[in-house]
Amino acid sequence: MPRDRTETMTKSDLIKKTRLRFKTYSQKDIALAVQTIVDSMIGALKNDERIEIRGFGTFSIRERKPRLGRNPKSGAQVALGDRRVPFFKTGKELRRKVDGKE
Repeated sequence: MPRDRTETMTKSDLIKKTRLRFKTYSQKDIALAVQTIVDSMIGALKNDERIEIRGFGTFSIRERKPRLGRNPKSGAQVALGDRRVPFFKTGKELRRKVDGKE
Protein backbone atom coordinates (compact mmCIF):
# COMPACT_ATOMS: atom_id res chain seq x y z
CA MET A 1 0.00 0.00 0.00
CA PRO A 2 1.48 3.41 -0.97
CA ARG A 3 2.51 5.69 1.86
CA ASP A 4 1.24 9.24 2.30
CA ARG A 5 3.89 11.46 0.70
CA THR A 6 3.02 14.70 2.51
CA GLU A 7 6.21 14.75 4.61
CA THR A 8 9.12 16.71 3.17
CA MET A 9 12.58 17.28 4.59
CA THR A 10 13.70 20.84 3.93
CA LYS A 11 17.19 22.30 4.15
CA SER A 12 16.33 23.80 7.55
CA ASP A 13 15.13 20.36 8.75
CA LEU A 14 18.46 18.89 7.66
CA ILE A 15 20.32 21.61 9.55
CA LYS A 16 18.26 20.97 12.71
CA LYS A 17 18.80 17.21 12.48
CA THR A 18 22.53 17.67 11.98
CA ARG A 19 22.63 20.08 14.94
CA LEU A 20 21.09 17.39 17.18
CA ARG A 21 23.81 14.95 16.15
CA PHE A 22 26.77 17.36 16.39
CA LYS A 23 26.02 19.45 19.48
CA THR A 24 29.50 21.01 19.64
CA TYR A 25 28.80 23.05 16.50
CA SER A 26 26.50 26.05 16.40
CA GLN A 27 23.39 26.18 14.25
CA LYS A 28 25.07 28.92 12.23
CA ASP A 29 28.18 26.79 11.55
CA ILE A 30 26.08 23.81 10.46
CA ALA A 31 23.93 26.03 8.22
CA LEU A 32 27.13 27.38 6.63
CA ALA A 33 28.46 23.85 6.07
CA VAL A 34 25.21 22.67 4.47
CA GLN A 35 25.05 25.76 2.25
CA THR A 36 28.70 25.29 1.24
CA ILE A 37 27.97 21.69 0.18
CA VAL A 38 24.89 22.73 -1.80
CA ASP A 39 26.78 25.61 -3.47
CA SER A 40 29.68 23.29 -4.36
CA MET A 41 27.30 20.79 -5.94
CA ILE A 42 25.56 23.52 -7.95
CA GLY A 43 28.93 24.85 -9.12
CA ALA A 44 30.09 21.40 -10.19
CA LEU A 45 26.89 20.76 -12.16
CA LYS A 46 27.16 24.19 -13.82
CA ASN A 47 30.65 23.16 -14.97
CA ASP A 48 29.33 19.87 -16.42
CA GLU A 49 31.00 17.86 -13.67
CA ARG A 50 29.45 14.62 -12.48
CA ILE A 51 28.97 14.26 -8.71
CA GLU A 52 29.22 10.80 -7.20
CA ILE A 53 28.41 10.15 -3.55
CA ARG A 54 29.19 6.48 -2.91
CA GLY A 55 26.25 4.58 -1.47
CA PHE A 56 23.90 7.48 -2.23
CA GLY A 57 23.89 8.23 -5.94
CA THR A 58 25.18 10.37 -8.77
CA PHE A 59 24.17 13.80 -10.04
CA SER A 60 24.76 14.83 -13.63
CA ILE A 61 23.42 17.19 -16.26
CA ARG A 62 21.24 16.00 -19.14
CA GLU A 63 20.59 17.93 -22.31
CA ARG A 64 16.94 18.26 -23.34
CA LYS A 65 16.06 18.88 -26.98
CA PRO A 66 13.60 21.61 -28.02
CA ARG A 67 9.98 20.46 -28.05
CA LEU A 68 6.41 21.66 -27.92
CA GLY A 69 4.93 21.75 -24.43
CA ARG A 70 1.54 22.70 -23.12
CA ASN A 71 0.54 25.45 -20.71
CA PRO A 72 -1.32 23.54 -17.97
CA LYS A 73 -3.59 26.48 -17.18
CA SER A 74 -4.71 27.47 -20.68
CA GLY A 75 -3.88 24.32 -22.64
CA ALA A 76 -2.08 26.40 -25.28
CA GLN A 77 1.02 24.99 -26.93
CA VAL A 78 4.31 26.53 -25.86
CA ALA A 79 7.67 26.17 -27.61
CA LEU A 80 10.31 24.93 -25.17
CA GLY A 81 13.92 25.52 -26.19
CA ASP A 82 16.82 23.21 -25.56
CA ARG A 83 17.91 23.18 -21.93
CA ARG A 84 20.14 21.52 -19.40
CA VAL A 85 18.49 19.78 -16.45
CA PRO A 86 19.97 18.12 -13.36
CA PHE A 87 19.54 14.35 -13.18
CA PHE A 88 19.92 12.10 -10.12
CA LYS A 89 20.47 8.37 -10.24
CA THR A 90 20.21 6.52 -6.94
CA GLY A 91 22.99 4.26 -5.78
CA LYS A 92 22.46 0.57 -5.12
CA GLU A 93 22.96 0.94 -1.35
CA LEU A 94 20.39 3.76 -1.09
CA ARG A 95 17.84 1.76 -3.10
CA ARG A 96 18.30 -1.22 -0.79
CA LYS A 97 17.95 0.85 2.39
CA VAL A 98 14.82 2.64 1.15
CA ASP A 99 13.34 -0.70 0.12
CA GLY A 100 14.03 -2.08 3.62
CA LYS A 101 16.36 -4.82 2.43
CA GLU A 102 19.33 -3.69 4.48
